[in-house]
Amino acid sequence: MNRLLTGVISLLLVSTAHGDLSELQWLAGCWTQDGRDAGSVEQWTLPAGGTMLGMNRIVSGGRTVAFEYMRIAVNKDDMVEFIASPSGQETARFKMVSMNENEVVFENPEHDFPTRIIYRLLSDGSLLGRIEGIDKGTPRTAEFPMTRTECVSGD
Repeated sequence: MNRLLTGVISLLLVSTAHGDLSELQWLAGCWTQDGRDAGSVEQWTLPAGGTMLGMNRIVSGGRTVAFEYMRIAVNKDDMVEFIASPSGQETARFKMVSMNENEVVFENPEHDFPTRIIYRLLSDGSLLGRIEGIDKGTPRTAEFPMTRTECVSGD
């Protein structure tokens, strides 16, 4: 019985990892990072052509202290991946392991830290980004609460 249940759960996770990125439209737009200096933002494009493009910038003391270019993309095997290129680090890929109408989870157990990336749309319309993993032998998590904001064009 346990094998059957494990098989069904695995099949459900695999089937949600294929895909149609239109279910992630809730992530698109501009988000300010709560509790950070002005200019600390994350922005995602609407899904199109099998991709969503994102960028993140953290400002502290009037200077950019970190940035990241991101993609959520359907790869050649029709699997959805989160591809992160953070400032000063190698690009890393995380496979989507689950997705529903208000949460998406990506994992890469081979990556140093994080091994898991989660985006969750909360009931009040805010966004919670969360990373999890083992850092130097110690379990670690970090949360990034964000509030939807108007995307500024500079005009």
